[in-house]
Amino acid sequence: MPAILRPPRNTICLTCYEGARSVISFINKLESAQGSAEKKANLCKTLENVSKWVHDRKDASEELNEKIKFLSGFVVAFRDQIHTDIQLHSGDNGPPIPAHRALLAIRSEIFNNMLDSDGCKAPPNDAVTLPELNHEELESLLEFLYNGDLHEEKMNKQVYSLFLAADKYGISYLQKLCERHMLKSLSTANALDVLEVADVCLCLTLKENALDFIVKNMHDIIFSAKYDAFALKNPHLCVQISRASLMDAKRNSVS
Repeated sequence: MPAILRPPRNTICLTCYEGARSVISFINKLESAQGSAEKKANLCKTLENVSKWVHDRKDASEELNEKIKFLSGFVVAFRDQIHTDIQLHSGDNGPPIPAHRALLAIRSEIFNNMLDSDGCKAPPNDAVTLPELNHEELESLLEFLYNGDLHEEKMNKQVYSLFLAADKYGISYLQKLCERHMLKSLSTANALDVLEVADVCLCLTLKENALDFIVKNMHDIIFSAKYDAFALKNPHLCVQISRASLMDAKRNSVS
């Protein structure tokens, strides 16, 4: 590293500084403690307990990392196609993606019922099609099922299709993550999309939040070009938006 960019040798980060300052303050308090030996003994005991807590937290963190590393074997099995026994097809006729029946059955009761049906009791090269997903979306769904997580960029791009798939196949954890993501990123640009998928999936909390946001930003949303296409496709939701807007106006006039 160039010398001009290298921090002074005695520089520490803010978090370390605050931690060190707290420890020094505690030690000073211990040294200047007045009163009985019992009071000093209690302070020593507190310091000992703090040290033990920090040590326990470190052990717990290391154990968690070991568990994550151990469970990541599922991801390796998917990536390297180790002993896969089923092919999944997307709705856009993309190339099939090899997967594992057991994991699909564990992650989704719907998948479990599909694979347990007479139509799927076939040789290992059997295939199942998920017509509502394109190839990229199917890859992301499988990545989540194996890994339990999804990169932020993929979530931003595919949250609606993944939310619909999670609802259809009963993957509640994915559905909750998608719902939180949509609530967190709600804006005038996507509020109508969020309202539409919330209505399809009967997600009341998400729908109420989207409606409330639209009412509060009526001018920017209603007069946008996107609203015209939305209205043709979802006339019942337009009625609900109008009613919610009138009720909001009525409450404001009373107050």
